[in-house]
Amino acid sequence: MMPMESYLVYLAAVAVFFATPPDTSQLLIISNSVRHGLRRSAYTIAGDLTANSLQMAGAAFGLAAIIATSANAFILIKWFGVAYLVWIGVQLIVSKGKPHEVMANPSGQSLRLFRQGFVTSMANPFAVVFFGALFPQFIDPTVPVLPQLFILGVTYLVVDGVILMLWGWVGVRAAKVLQRISFGLVNKICGGLMIGAAALLASKDFELQR
Repeated sequence: MMPMESYLVYLAAVAVFFATPPDTSQLLIISNSVRHGLRRSAYTIAGDLTANSLQMAGAAFGLAAIIATSANAFILIKWFGVAYLVWIGVQLIVSKGKPHEVMANPSGQSLRLFRQGFVTSMANPFAVVFFGALFPQFIDPTVPVLPQLFILGVTYLVVDGVILMLWGWVGVRAAKVLQRISFGLVNKICGGLMIGAAALLASKDFELQR
C-alpha cells in the first residue's frame, strides 16, 4: 500500500492538472453534450476513460519510452488525431440535421459516441508520456508496485470522469440557450469546438528525449 502522504500529494497534483481550460477530450464532451445530452455523452466519456486505461497500461510497460524515442511514431499518432477531429468538425458544420434526428438508431449512436471518445483520447500520444512521467514520482519501490499503479490509475480515472461529467453539464446548460436560437448554429458551434480541439492537439509540442 502506498503511503497516505504520497497519495494526497498525487491527488492534489491531478486536481491541479485538471484546473485548466478545456482540452481536446473535454471539448469533445462539451460538443456531444450540446447535441445529444449528458446521458448520451456518457458514452463518449466511457470511450475516453477506456483509452486512458490502455494508455496507463502502455506507460507501465514502457510505451512511453518507445514514443519518446520515435519521432515518426509520435508524429503519426498526433496528426491522425488532428485529422480525425477536423473530420468530425467539418461533418457537424455542414450537417443540417437536428440533434434528435440522430437518435433514430440509439445503439449505433452510442457506439459512435464511444468511438469518438476512444479515438480522440488514444490519438493523443502525450497521454502515454504523461502517465509514464507522472506515476514514478509517487511510487514507493520498497512495497509492491502493481497495487500502487492500480491505485494511481483508478484515482486518475475517477477524477477525470468527474471533470468530464462537469464539462458535459456545462454543454447541456449551453444547449438550452443555443437551441432557442438555431439548430444550424448549434451544429456549427459544435463543429467549431472540434476544429478548435484539433488545433489544440496540433499546437502541442514535445521535445523528444534521445
